Amino acid sequence: MINCWELDSKASLVVEEIPYVRSVAIGVYIKVGSRHEDWSLSGASHFIEHMLFKGTDRRSAREIAESFEGIGGQLNAFTAKEHTCVYARTLDEHLDTALDIIFDMLFHSSFAPKDFETEKGVIVEEINMYEDTPDDLVHDVFSQQLWQGHSMGRPILGTLDSVQGFKREEIYDFYRRAYVPANMIIAIAGNVDAARVKEKLESYLKQDMPDSTQFINIEVADYEPFIKMVAKDTEQVQICLGLPGISYQDKRRYTQNIMNSILGGGISSRLFQTIREELGLAYSVYSYPSNYSDTGSYIIHIGTGPGKVAQFFEVFHAEIDKFRQQGVILPEVERTRQLVKSSMLMGMESVMNRMNRLGKSILMYGQVIPVDEVLEQIYAVTPEKVNHFADEVLDLPRFSLAAVGSAEVLPMVENEYKKWWK
Repeated sequence: MINCWELDSKASLVVEEIPYVRSVAIGVYIKVGSRHEDWSLSGASHFIEHMLFKGTDRRSAREIAESFEGIGGQLNAFTAKEHTCVYARTLDEHLDTALDIIFDMLFHSSFAPKDFETEKGVIVEEINMYEDTPDDLVHDVFSQQLWQGHSMGRPILGTLDSVQGFKREEIYDFYRRAYVPANMIIAIAGNVDAARVKEKLESYLKQDMPDSTQFINIEVADYEPFIKMVAKDTEQVQICLGLPGISYQDKRRYTQNIMNSILGGGISSRLFQTIREELGLAYSVYSYPSNYSDTGSYIIHIGTGPGKVAQFFEVFHAEIDKFRQQGVILPEVERTRQLVKSSMLMGMESVMNRMNRLGKSILMYGQVIPVDEVLEQIYAVTPEKVNHFADEVLDLPRFSLAAVGSAEVLPMVENEYKKWWK
């Protein structure tokens, strides 16, 4: 059974009772991410996520870690472009302890000056590590150029300059404005009593805090195809080819997911089978959509050797052209629908997945969409819908290029791209 409430504090609570398990998953979704930061505060949401674990008025960082491990639980967090999430899993008998620790972190983090400076150094190293991972970096390079000049394009971690320039007072003020009950969605799934959980949370959320800060989503600029190269001393060249996609509000998202799975979303996909399995042009090749509240992207990634770049561009162009011109057939769509169904239903066997689904549903759509309704939408996707969507979205002249590789290889990558796209 799933229960949804707006609490007196204006926080949203969604609870799924699963009486046949012995665990419980908890997620607190805060409606703030890298998109909502001023330029000087780039990376602030991620920095705050780190500081939550550094200690409160009641617990040191060590005590937070030891308290959670002491109940056999798991505690973590992540930051995205439009939200931050603190999540945990523990045995049902330790739910009260887990909630006490989590909400102590969320509302009473101390941001001690010494810890603040220490964490700057930690995140600087995290940024440096990311910069040294070209197959991750290339995706950020693409996003920065796709949403150039907009906070959507800035790296979630921030930059070396922005993080090193953080002042405690500014970050603490951002934390106090964002981490208020009215800006939170609490999702819980597992062996719990929903009414008791609601009562418990009402007490935790009685905070003397302002209402939710309205973080405005500034509209993204019009898209122009681009080429962006970043020189790194690497053996391989990492390439992203992509273009704007759709928002998660777009009802075509189900069609998009079917199309993506057929094109490059798995090991049976056309790009994987042709580029890796048949021609051996790459070890890694895949496609993926990213969907946000009012924008999105669709990206194909490949990591390959310099000697295979020319053949890759030729084959990739031919595959996309074939996909648009000849379309998909019913057996492909039927196989993919079954794959999506299996993935969804098997994922429901995890309390963590169920909690995540609840939280994101409220975050994105303001309601929990029943699984049967989602499957009904999946099974309503036809080859004709996929072909129409692909013809509209996969417009070859609109593809942009981002690449990370050695300075000697990048000019060849650009020339091969231009041979087919310009």
